[in-house]
Amino acid sequence: MKDSKVSKIPYGHVGIIVHKSCKDLGEKIDGHLADRRKWEFNQSNSKYFLEALKDSYVIDSDIIRFSNGEAKGILNETIRGKDIFIIADVGNYSIKYNMFGTENRMSPDDHFQDIKRMISAIAGKARRISVIMPMLYEGRQDKRNSRESLDCAMALQELENLGVENIFTFDAHETRVQNAIPLIGFESLHSTYQIIKSMVETQNELQVDKSKLLVISPDTGAMDRAIYYASVLGLDVGLFYKRRDYKKIVNGKNPIIQHEYMGSKVAGKDVLIVDDMIASGESVFDIARELKQKDAENIYVAVSFALFTEGIDKMDEYYKKGIIKKLFSTNLTYIPEKFKQADWFQEVDMSQLIATLIDKVNYDDSISPLLDATDKIKKFLQKKG
Repeated sequence: MKDSKVSKIPYGHVGIIVHKSCKDLGEKIDGHLADRRKWEFNQSNSKYFLEALKDSYVIDSDIIRFSNGEAKGILNETIRGKDIFIIADVGNYSIKYNMFGTENRMSPDDHFQDIKRMISAIAGKARRISVIMPMLYEGRQDKRNSRESLDCAMALQELENLGVENIFTFDAHETRVQNAIPLIGFESLHSTYQIIKSMVETQNELQVDKSKLLVISPDTGAMDRAIYYASVLGLDVGLFYKRRDYKKIVNGKNPIIQHEYMGSKVAGKDVLIVDDMIASGESVFDIARELKQKDAENIYVAVSFALFTEGIDKMDEYYKKGIIKKLFSTNLTYIPEKFKQADWFQEVDMSQLIATLIDKVNYDDSISPLLDATDKIKKFLQKKG
C-alpha cells in the first residue's frame, strides 16, 4: 500500500441513532454508508484514513416505555466525541405502546419527544449532533395566518436549544421556517432525481417529450416544484388553483369548492402531477378526474410523502377505472405493506442519498451537489435519450 497524504479527516467518528420509527430506512442507510466508506478506503489507497471501517455505524440505543405512558431514552454504548446523526420518522403511525393496559399509536408529538429524549441521553458527550427528520415535524403548520400556534418554528428552536447543530429534512412545506433558527444548519433536500429516475426506468411507455407529457401543479403552493420538474424535463407546466369557502372550516381547513385549471391543452397528453405530499388525497383525485374529462391520456402522480390519511380505497378505485396510472412516492416516511403491494404504487428508495449526506457532512464536504440535482438529472436523461 502506497503512503499518501491524509485526504479524509472526519469531524468525529460517525454514529447513527436510528429510532424504531425509521428502522427499515435506517438499516438501508447504514448499509450504504458502510459500503461507501469501504469503497472510499480502497480508492484512496491510504493507511491514514483516520476512521475505523465498520460493517455498521448504528449506535445501540432504545426508548423504554413505562406502563403509565412515560418513557426514557437509553444509550447502550459510548458516544463520547462522536459525530452523531439521529434519524427519526415522525410520521410513522404503525409504532404502538401500552398505557394503562390500552394500546396506543405513536403520534408525531410522541416521535418528536423521543428525539429530545435521545438528545438528553447523549448529555453533551457527543462532539456534534445532527437530526435527520425526513418529514419535518409540524411542517404543515409552518406559518401564522391568524391568532394560532407556530408549532414548526417552536420545535426547531427546541432542537437548537438542546444543542443540535444541523437539521436535515426533505421537501419542507415552507423552507422559510428556517428563519426561526438562523444560527444553525437547516437544509431541505429534494427527491426529484430519484423520482424521475424511477419513472423513466419503470414506465417504458412514458415519453419525456413536450408534445406528449405535461407537468401539472395541483395548487399555487406547489408551483415552484412543478416549474422545476418542467424545466429539467423540458416540458410545459399547468396549474390548478383551489377556490375555497372561507366561511367554513372543516377538519381545520377551508373546504375546496372547485379546482380551476390554467395552462395548455391536456387532450391526448400524458400528465405528471407533482406535489410534496398526499394527505387525504381528495385534491389529487379531483384534479385527476377533471384532467380525464379534458381527455388526458395517462395520469402519473409524484410525491415525497404518500400518507392517505383516509385510506386507499378511493385510490384503488381510480386505478381500476384507469383515471390514475401510477403513484411514485419515497420511503422517507412509513409505507404500509398494502401500499407496497398495490399495482398503482411505485416506491422510490432514498436511503443512498441520505447515506451520502451523512458521509459528506461527517467529512465537512460540500453538500451542494445533493441540494441541486439539475446536472445529474440532465446527464441521466441524455444517457437514456
